[in-house]
Order: sequence, then C-alpha cells, then structure tokens
Amino acid sequence: MAKLHDEYEQYVLRRDLDTAEVVEFLLMPLKKTKLKIDLVIPIFNEAGVVEQTYAKICEIIDPLPHKFSIYYVDDGSTDGTPASLAALARKDERVIVLELSRNFGHQAALSAGLDTSRGDFIISMDGDGQHPPEMIPQMIELFEQGYDIVQAQRIEGEQMFSFKQIASSGFYALINTISGTRFVPGAADFRGLSRQAVEALKSMPEYHRFLRGMISWMGYRSVILPYHETRRVAGRSKYSFGKMFRLAMDAIFSFSLIPLYIGMTLGGILLCLAAAQIIYVLSFWLTGRSSDLVAGWSSLMSVTLVIGGMVMILLGFIGVYIGYIFQEVKRRPVYLLKKGEK
Repeated sequence: MAKLHDEYEQYVLRRDLDTAEVVEFLLMPLKKTKLKIDLVIPIFNEAGVVEQTYAKICEIIDPLPHKFSIYYVDDGSTDGTPASLAALARKDERVIVLELSRNFGHQAALSAGLDTSRGDFIISMDGDGQHPPEMIPQMIELFEQGYDIVQAQRIEGEQMFSFKQIASSGFYALINTISGTRFVPGAADFRGLSRQAVEALKSMPEYHRFLRGMISWMGYRSVILPYHETRRVAGRSKYSFGKMFRLAMDAIFSFSLIPLYIGMTLGGILLCLAAAQIIYVLSFWLTGRSSDLVAGWSSLMSVTLVIGGMVMILLGFIGVYIGYIFQEVKRRPVYLLKKGEK
C-alpha cells in the first residue's frame, strides 16, 4: 500500500487530475481479472503422444494468472489413448475427458468439446503438437483486447510444396470463389473463441459441420494470428486424403449453390446449341437442299452422349444436396458421449 501511495502521489504531482481520473488510477491494479480459459483438444489414437503434448501445454499455462480447464475429447480411440487420458485426469484436476461412443470424426469431436466447455475464452487445438501452445498467451491477450474470434493462420515454410499444401491452396481458392463466406487460407481448427461466439456456434445444429466456415459466417470481431506449424511429437497424421476430401465436399455443398448453377448453365448452353442445330437443319429443307443432309450416326451419338453426360452431372449435384437434406431432417445428433460430463 505504501508503494501504491507513493506512485499515486508522484502521478498526481505530474498531472492535474479530477476525481474520476484518480479513482481510475487507484483501480488499475484490480482491473486484471482472472479469466476462465478452456482448452478443447480432440484426440484419436495418440497414445504416447498425448502425455508429451500435455506436458508442453502445462509449461505454458501454469505461469499464467488464469483458471484453466483442459477438455480432451477421445474420438473413439482403439489404442491406449483412453488409459493415457484417464491417467492425466487422475493427476490433474484441470483435465476433463470426454469419450465419444465411436469415431465420429474431427469436426464432431471438436463440437463435443465446444458444447461442453464453460470458459470465458475457449481455445481449440490438435493434440499431436503441431499447434504450438506457445501461442496461447497471445490468443488470450487478443481476447482481452475485445476480439471474439482469434484465428491462428498457418504460415508455410520455404520448403517445397507438398501435395497436401497444393490441394489446400486450391481448395481455399475455389471455396472463396464460389462461396459468399470468406475463408482464411491456412486457417485450421486452431483458434480462440469468446463465450458469445461459442454460444452462437452451439445454436447452429447442422449435421455436416465445417467449423471453419461456420465460424467465418458468424461475422463476430476477429483477428488473424500467424504461426509456423511445428512437427508432430510422434506418430503419423490421422487425417487421410479421403477425410480431407470429405471435409472439402462438406464445405462446398454446405456453403455454396454454385454446383447447381454450373449444371443449369451447361444445360442452357446445350439447349442453345440444340436450337442452332435445328435451325441449321431446317435451312436445308426450306432451301430445297434436303438431299444434301447425310445421316451421321457419329455426330448423333456425340450429341446424345454430351447431353446425357451433362444431365447426369446435374442430377449428381442435385442428388448430393438432397442427400444432405435427408441427413439433416433426420435430426440425428452430431456425436454421442460414452463417458464424460454433459
């Protein structure tokens, strides 16, 4: 108190303050409130890895003056991951383990953790060590500055592009062209969300979940935080090309009707070509040159195949959308908990 009094006296001597400014100065030490921060970490078959990433996370969060909870969501692991998570929960009361009844996928597991979280600020990250926990203090600082969404953006290194990087760049270029929602390239599911943003996300119960798009669509005040992705602690990535392709399809068919418009446009072009062909044939009959018309089996088959192919493509697009609608109207839950708190 003596130190505070001396600082106050020096501060007042330097400035001509009114009463409100004096009160503001005296309350400055009390303004740093302790936040409740939740970490949501989906896990699938990461035995031997989860312990190492947990230790690294603790090195970062232990010195921070906030109350932390760590939500590990076991997405139907078939190795020793459940036992590893149970051991962490026994050792650290901050660790909360949610077990899904089977493997529902990364987006569903992430949704389960967000739905269960109770914190003022919720940070989602992968449990393989590629999302550096050193970014956590910066995320909290940006949240304290008033941002509802702190989106980490992966910055690629100078190494040669891999097929995954090329496919990712192509996907973001495509989705930003055909969608009305702006997607941040390199923005994975490493982000911080305010309580308001999480509650808004929970009000969107769609079955096919592309959280990056859903969060961008909400439009809350956001900021981009660049980072360099680190190497996995151990093991191999569980996100196969097939899973990435399905996620890309969820994004395209959930956030754009362009595929339907493409089919309609191609159909219109073919209709115009057919009309031109009819006019061309009629011109021969009207000018008395019908004998010059030679029945062409190959041209007829070509036109038939082109039209048939375009119709099948359009029907395929329509079928995908109908399939999405069918799965939505059943109102099945996105995930089921086997063990953990609701």
